[in-house]
Amino acid sequence: MSELRAPGVQRVGLLGGTFDPIHWGHLIMAEEARQQARLDRVLFLPAGEPPHKVGQAITPIAHRLQMVQLAIASHPAFALSRLDVDRPGPHYSVDMVRLFLKQAPAGTEVFFLVGADSLEDMPTWKDPAGLLDLCRVLAMSRPGHEPDLERLAQVLPAVRGRVQVLQMPLIGISGTDIRRRVREGRSIRYLVPEEVRQYILAHGLYRAQGPAEGPSP
Repeated sequence: MSELRAPGVQRVGLLGGTFDPIHWGHLIMAEEARQQARLDRVLFLPAGEPPHKVGQAITPIAHRLQMVQLAIASHPAFALSRLDVDRPGPHYSVDMVRLFLKQAPAGTEVFFLVGADSLEDMPTWKDPAGLLDLCRVLAMSRPGHEPDLERLAQVLPAVRGRVQVLQMPLIGISGTDIRRRVREGRSIRYLVPEEVRQYILAHGLYRAQGPAEGPSP
């Protein structure tokens, strides 16, 4: 993937997700993408109504937004975006990228960050060819888990020249495991930033009775 760009053009990475809660795996993914693809900024976009989680219990968006803000506050190239929250659902990636480009300065280069496992599911997404036409995709692989782009291209030809596979450390952290640990009264120290851990404890998130109400204004 070429690193050449016109003067003043920004390379922006978009990292969407439920972030329930945000954890070190998300942050490491964003930082590896920023460094390896030479991104100027990475925007974290919590999903308001993720279409793949319809019917599932999700922590109120006010909590998820606040946890993301706490997690990224110290990084000058990371920022929180409400773009996917402040629009009607269901929320599909192609619609989110299209809306972002309408609001971004002309010439902004957009890179959509995904895990290698999600990349394999891309043919089932809403208008995946349209998404690849709008932006390039950075797929975060792990040692020993390299996605087969050629096989994917046989199903979705648009991936050719539009997807770059980046390597990231093997970090086996998941939101599902973190929520289970909290329910079981186990430690989540070193799985999430300390500010996020303290927030989860202070607001009683992920306890057995279910997600708490949103924080007070």
